[in-house]
Amino acid sequence: MADYSVPPYAPPVDSGGAFAPQPGGVAPARRRGRHFSVLTRRDRMVLALMVGVPAFIHIFLIWIPTIGSIVLSFTSWNGIGGLENIKWIGTRNYETLVNIYPPFWPAVQHNFMWLGAFLFIATPLGMLLAVILDQNIRGTRIYQSVLYMPVVLSLAIVGFIWELIYSPGQGFINNALGIAGTPDQIDWLGTKGLNLAAVLVAAGWRHVGYIMVLYLAGLKSVDNTLREAAAIDGANARQTFFQVVFPVLAPINVVVLVVTVIESLRAFDIVYIINKGLNGLELLSVLITTNLLGEASLIGFGSAIAVILLLISIGPIIFYLYRTMREMPE
Repeated sequence: MADYSVPPYAPPVDSGGAFAPQPGGVAPARRRGRHFSVLTRRDRMVLALMVGVPAFIHIFLIWIPTIGSIVLSFTSWNGIGGLENIKWIGTRNYETLVNIYPPFWPAVQHNFMWLGAFLFIATPLGMLLAVILDQNIRGTRIYQSVLYMPVVLSLAIVGFIWELIYSPGQGFINNALGIAGTPDQIDWLGTKGLNLAAVLVAAGWRHVGYIMVLYLAGLKSVDNTLREAAAIDGANARQTFFQVVFPVLAPINVVVLVVTVIESLRAFDIVYIINKGLNGLELLSVLITTNLLGEASLIGFGSAIAVILLLISIGPIIFYLYRTMREMPE
């Protein structure tokens, strides 16, 4: 007869699903999971090259020169000789810039004038052109191409073009005014005080097309139902734009602001082509080039100007990143 006092043995199951060892037996082998990768070895190599090469170029051409300029700004070095000729002088370069160097403050003033002209003249004009071309008028593609054409040209080419337009003897403007070749002819680029305004017109001519394209892209993405709802509420075109459409363009406005600030600070080509940034056209970028590549070759002094320009440029970049990161979904 069977003995029912001892229950039949049932091997327990552990959390992984494998049987526990039985008395006098050996635990079954745990089945190992097989790792599967979507990327092959060749894919990983290609991905490493696509990420690594641009990262190396960026670090080599951007970060290393930037850090080097910051370090050299506290030294006096003319670019000749090795490290033994580099002398640490602390903040003397910055003190000379602020207190002694005559072109520094006019250059800062000209850069801010450049920024003001871009912000309050070129940007509103580009926005106006974008609003007009957004109305699907006939030939809008042609108008967009013509207005955007100056953006394709470099500022050096723009400088050459406007030199011909502003030429005292045979320039278009003096000929249009009927004073070319007369004692009353105007030297637009040679007259201090007048040449900066003339150059700002030339630079603004190019900047308008850039701003137009940015705002036109933003206007194309605005939902038409917003305009229709505003029209039903009795809003006219001006009220619809400033109270409905313009607030929707907030991301575009931030991009335009950052681009405008950076463009005004990096301006260099056009003034250097005209008169090497002299006689009232001084800019911080020109002073950097003059000190780094000039006859004196003041590497440390020029690096100090570059660091100041870098600090001014970081402001709008931080603002843009802050707005972008704040608007990202969590």
